[in-house]
Amino acid sequence: MTTPDSALDPALDSAIDPVALRRLESPIGRIEVVGDGTAIISLAIEHEGALPHDELDERPDEVTSRAVAQLEEYFAGHRHDFDLPVALPGTVFQQAVWEQLVELEWGEVISYGELGHATGRASAGRAVGGAVGANPIPIIVPCHRVLASDGRITGYSAGEGIATKSWLLAHEGVAHKLPRPAA
Repeated sequence: MTTPDSALDPALDSAIDPVALRRLESPIGRIEVVGDGTAIISLAIEHEGALPHDELDERPDEVTSRAVAQLEEYFAGHRHDFDLPVALPGTVFQQAVWEQLVELEWGEVISYGELGHATGRASAGRAVGGAVGANPIPIIVPCHRVLASDGRITGYSAGEGIATKSWLLAHEGVAHKLPRPAA
């Protein structure tokens, strides 16, 4: 992973005209991949029928085209890891969390506590959850592989949320539990 000084803030991504943009249809909805000309800088999964840059025409480049091809292979069950340049702007702590996520293999999960421990902040559960949720490149940086210590999904900020995360985990053969019903 690389984080160039000029990397975009993902919170502003929809307000910025992307250099490269590709979309694909997937079992979890349409996906939009944005690049800065050298790396993938964001991936959005359709939420309530919309993507951040729906109003723009596609602007393919070599990196976004490779990303789309690798995502199609992933959804077909033929690809278990990604070989793409990514730029992940964030705090030092967020980057440490995201680096741990990239190391997870297909079908491998980690708990929020284990992830905190691996980044040297074993008692920072809320901060770990915030860093996981702020990941600008889900699937490629596999934040869906983080579960509560009892194997339960506690949330997911991409696509349609918990349903999207549950589908991704099931696709990778990961046993998991859905959140407890509200009391």
